[in-house]
Amino acid sequence: MKEQPIIAIKNLYKSFGNHKVLRGINLTVNKGDALVILGRSGSGKSVTIECIVGLIEADKGTIEVFGTDITHLSNKELNKIRLRIGFLFQNGALYDSMSVRENLAFTLKHHTRHLSEEEIEKQINEALDSVGLRESIDKMPAELSGGMIKRIGLARTLIIKPEIILYDEPTAGLDTITSKEISELILSVQKKYQTTSLIITHDIVCAKMTGNRIMIIKDGLIYAEGTYDELVTNKDSWVRSFFE
Repeated sequence: MKEQPIIAIKNLYKSFGNHKVLRGINLTVNKGDALVILGRSGSGKSVTIECIVGLIEADKGTIEVFGTDITHLSNKELNKIRLRIGFLFQNGALYDSMSVRENLAFTLKHHTRHLSEEEIEKQINEALDSVGLRESIDKMPAELSGGMIKRIGLARTLIIKPEIILYDEPTAGLDTITSKEISELILSVQKKYQTTSLIITHDIVCAKMTGNRIMIIKDGLIYAEGTYDELVTNKDSWVRSFFE
């Protein structure tokens, strides 16, 4: 029996006023997949993943996550699904007034009630070890580089032990070397935690390193899909332009 997709989107539409962003997106993500979504700015990449976690309400279509259509769920029911999903925001989204330890503890306490202080400290250290930044536990966000903020953001995502991680432009604003390190970290997390990943990116190197499948959005629709090697040799010149 074929396993049910962990995410299944059918005929997803979303407009903002007269601006049509998504015009009938269809995609599936299976357990253990690392799906990369490429597209030009404004093509609907980020809107798609924001719909998946209910940050934006779709106009039409279905979004099944773990077999449940989330488009008509109450906020309480939606929160149960969200507890199983990690979201790495483009800017890291750390609380500036909290230290690294406090940022991670806040997320963990919000997610998992009744943990002892000892257990909280243990899980914070494990998450920071996973991103190679245990020594930064008492630093404030203002003391961290852009790459470190992304790593801490990922540690904060990992601490809730999500089954799915959604990455929104994980290498945006980083230099080439740091971008490669973040891509390697995404790979390491996928392997260590057996997560399912959906990665929104402009970064072709990141796409090649992290994705076992790539979709390209154009004008609010999935325009092309395949492996990196298949898309590089695609006959369509617009598709190939992403890889030149």
